[in-house]
Amino acid sequence: MLRKTHTGTWLPAWVPESTLVLSLLLIMCSFVQSCTVGYDTALLNALNILPAYNNYFRLSAATTGLNTASIFIGGILGPLFAGTMADRLGRRLAIFWSSLVAIIGVVLQTASQNIAMFVVGRIIIGLGAASCGIAGGVYLSESFPSRFRAWGVGSLNDFYWIGAILAAGITLGTGTWTSSSWAWRVPSLIQGLFSLLCILILPFVPESPRWLQYQGYFDEARLAVAQTNANGNISDPVVISIYEEIAGALKSDKECKSSIVEIFKDPILRRRFLIGTSVGPMSTVVGNLISLFYLGPELSMAGVTDSRAQLHINLVLNAWCLFCCLLGTFLVTSWGRRPTALVGQSLLIACLFIIGGLTKVYADNGPNDTSTSLLYGNVAVIFLFQGFYSLAWTPLIYLYPTEVMNYSIRANGVAFSEFMLSSLTLLLVFVMPIALENIGWKMYIINGSWDVIVLLIVALFWVETKGKTLEEVDTIFERGSPHSNESDIEARRGQKTIHVVEVTLQQNPS
Repeated sequence: MLRKTHTGTWLPAWVPESTLVLSLLLIMCSFVQSCTVGYDTALLNALNILPAYNNYFRLSAATTGLNTASIFIGGILGPLFAGTMADRLGRRLAIFWSSLVAIIGVVLQTASQNIAMFVVGRIIIGLGAASCGIAGGVYLSESFPSRFRAWGVGSLNDFYWIGAILAAGITLGTGTWTSSSWAWRVPSLIQGLFSLLCILILPFVPESPRWLQYQGYFDEARLAVAQTNANGNISDPVVISIYEEIAGALKSDKECKSSIVEIFKDPILRRRFLIGTSVGPMSTVVGNLISLFYLGPELSMAGVTDSRAQLHINLVLNAWCLFCCLLGTFLVTSWGRRPTALVGQSLLIACLFIIGGLTKVYADNGPNDTSTSLLYGNVAVIFLFQGFYSLAWTPLIYLYPTEVMNYSIRANGVAFSEFMLSSLTLLLVFVMPIALENIGWKMYIINGSWDVIVLLIVALFWVETKGKTLEEVDTIFERGSPHSNESDIEARRGQKTIHVVEVTLQQNPS
């Protein structure tokens, strides 16, 4: 059944009017990529521990790296067209096709008879998940109510750990099936449920108002703003003000070209592009990939060699990371994006050097001459490291790039950030087991050293976007300030407030 909207257009009757309900549906619709990748990370981490999986494929260090890293081959291919697809087809349609591709990959991975089939399935999963993540991150940042954007978009990547906890718990249960390939096939099959849920939710949410406005669907864009900010009331003064701000900003965006050549010619666009796309690659190289994909070897190096104990630690670690990333989402909302990243990155560096030192002691003394307290201490610091990563980087991966980049470069900029993230992850995940096998504890020291460079980049080049609408962020870069130009932004907000009051008085002259 259809119902007539305030603009005279028709929409399905099931499209919700409640801003709160719609906000929850927007998050659920966009969470599929982070849940899929989080689930996949914990899944492969656990599978690398499971004897049934290792015996079925007869894995070596090289094939273990290939099986684990192959999802990021798809993660490299997806961003090559995902940004263009999201701009041309729309954010919702791009999410739909990407989710469908991920489901096909899950089916192939589950039915795998050999390493080649397993790798192809994982490449297709990576292709769909990366494309969905790009469209979903952009969609959520453009559709979520501005006053709650940090919580909405920041929590998008928090779902990574929900997927990880589910995978860790499921594999802990199926891990007792030591003689059956279903020990790894069942957890693999469940991975497709996230994409299926996303497809089922899509009919209940509107398209991005900024995409609709940019494409010339002005009435639909106004209605989408009303649905996400005022329970569908298109005549609400706040809706009118937000819509006019969006329309004005996108009119300016349409007048400037956004090809790669034009981006690097324009100093403002170039700066926005480089800062925004720095998040993906930097979040990849800080050292979390060791615990994410090779927790088993890492724990063995630390002195915890029992596979069942490793599976339990995997489950508890993922639950701990979920708590930390929720705390991180609170911090980036209340404290700011840049301070949270600086503090978290500093703590990560300290943890890497401590882990490296403790691992060296265990390697030098051996299991018989190493105290139990040192083993527990090493595991505790591994937990702290993953917690600090979740606090600092997990909420920022999708939140910060979509805030820093304007509409004309947002989808392609997020795609480039994801491309760099997947490329570096593919390289590091493939070489990590080889590096751990050959240089052991020195890997942590090397990683901690290049993390100092990441800290300097954040300190010197990042800008603060806390508490600003996507259009207000434009003011920061237009004025050329390395940090927020509060006087200009406050003046802009004052003009908007006056406009809202004027509209209200016109509607209610009494």
